[in-house]
Amino acid sequence: MSPCAGTRRLTCLLAVAVLVLGGAGCANVPSGGQVVSGRPAERAERVDDPYVRLIPVKPRPEWGPAQIVSGFLAASASFDDGHKVAKQYLSGQTSWNPGLRPFVTVLASRITDPHVIKSSGNQATVRVTGEELGTITADGQYTASPKALDATFQLTRTPQGVWRIAGLPGDDKAGLLLTKDDVERAMRTVNLFFLAPDRRTLVPNGVFLPVVNRQTLPTQLVQALLTGPTSWLNGAVDTAFPEGTRLRRGVRIDKDVATVDLTGQARGGDVERMSAQLSWTMRQLSEIKSWRLSIEGRTVVPDGADATQPVNGWEGNSPDGQVPPEGVQQSAYVVGPSGFLGTLESDRAQPVVTGSAGRLSRPAVAPDHQEFAGLSADESQVLVAAPVTGQPAPRVLLTARPGARFTAPTWSHDGTLWIVETKKDESSLWVRRRGKPPVRAAHWGLGGREVLAFRMARDGVRAAVIARVDGRPQVQVGRIVRSSGDGLDVGSFLPVSSELQDAVDLAWRDYGTLAVLGRAKRDSQTLPFLMPISGSAITSLGVGSLGEPRTIAAAPGAPILIGTRSSGKDQVCRQRSPSNSYSPWICPTPAKDPSYPG
Repeated sequence: MSPCAGTRRLTCLLAVAVLVLGGAGCANVPSGGQVVSGRPAERAERVDDPYVRLIPVKPRPEWGPAQIVSGFLAASASFDDGHKVAKQYLSGQTSWNPGLRPFVTVLASRITDPHVIKSSGNQATVRVTGEELGTITADGQYTASPKALDATFQLTRTPQGVWRIAGLPGDDKAGLLLTKDDVERAMRTVNLFFLAPDRRTLVPNGVFLPVVNRQTLPTQLVQALLTGPTSWLNGAVDTAFPEGTRLRRGVRIDKDVATVDLTGQARGGDVERMSAQLSWTMRQLSEIKSWRLSIEGRTVVPDGADATQPVNGWEGNSPDGQVPPEGVQQSAYVVGPSGFLGTLESDRAQPVVTGSAGRLSRPAVAPDHQEFAGLSADESQVLVAAPVTGQPAPRVLLTARPGARFTAPTWSHDGTLWIVETKKDESSLWVRRRGKPPVRAAHWGLGGREVLAFRMARDGVRAAVIARVDGRPQVQVGRIVRSSGDGLDVGSFLPVSSELQDAVDLAWRDYGTLAVLGRAKRDSQTLPFLMPISGSAITSLGVGSLGEPRTIAAAPGAPILIGTRSSGKDQVCRQRSPSNSYSPWICPTPAKDPSYPG
């Protein structure tokens, strides 16, 4: 590759080599959203996929101050050898060591025109400007913060007559200035798994992890898990690893069996829970099929398990809860034409009558099927009834204030009912634990916004919403922190994606993906999409004569259902082949408001 002719040709400051690691799962930085969790750790989606390794170019003696800054920024995108080459652009008195978990400022594109704004003798100041998208903290949490970047570098000419950087933006606390493309090449979005308050259900915590080479990735992943959750989930989840637990040595892999050897602090931890966290975290690596846990070099075996554990074990701790066995379809609930509550079983076009829904719409059935809730026709009242079968008479649980309405009710796995009361520029969250009256959440992060939809994740720790921001609906995800007693802090809502506009409804398909009704910028009508909460690109779910889609229902391993209105009639639509995202939609069911339990 020929040397750079000037500061505008930054791409020639890097040599590029491709390292094949196998698998899938790259780090995607959304241009207008926030990454809050990685993609599901399913066998088909890996974090050790092929990635482009950047080999940086050393500084050249003839380069001036602006070229030195350009070269330094380009070399910073390589994590090899502790940023060894990037450090060669610094003077001997400049202290800079970003490490393997650096603070990263993410830019929309490469800074192509650093320019000298001040020069006097052997001193120079170089200014760089650009478009900042967000930041990645040392714990791997990405935060969207779109704004203009304006930073300066101080340079000095050494006794050898070459220019070097003597002062960085932020001084000794400076991290990395990387472009969106740099991040997608050099980092991966991975899920670390922690425990929900019930100490059984796992909760994914997505982080950005630098990838240096295949050999270190398993160790990096386990070390990140032992470090604990990011600031976003801290306090909402727990870990089975006692404080101070570390790896005694790197994760060793013999053929396809990994050995995780922990320090003595791990003896105070629950072996079963530690194993569940490790299994779900390591299953993202294609080279690991099974693993064993050691403490101070001695193998530890969970009760009832073998010394070597399958990496896809501990399904009872799934963030998605109890998923029906493969081939067994979960029944969905609908409201039939005459107001009855019915179930859609298998591929039947007609729902099977379960009970009378009366005035109830938007039914939501509790995970244990012992109770259901819904709204009145004008969404001004919340109605509940029990049991689900028979002829239950719905009773009024809540009545909205004048001018307000309720979002569709949603349940968490412990039988708690959640509803948002909302109107323009205002909302409050109601929480009703079974056997107790409903109460307003003391700390609700969207109190100053209109909320169009609210859905609890099956892990009971995260919630997805559609909130109106600057006049437009935006999909966001927040977390629930439980304190002593019945205290709740429901907040830290972060945007997921900016690809959809005019979102109208959503549901959790699985622990890492939302099913959303909305319009992409190119669309003229509302359509269904899959939206990974990692910030990866959304996926269109086919097209068809859907009429006016209003509601959407989803569950792990189950067909996505849409409640739509066409020619004045309510219909429930499903894809002819649910396993094919491009399959056409058919609308055989005369009903409305589909939902899955939970």
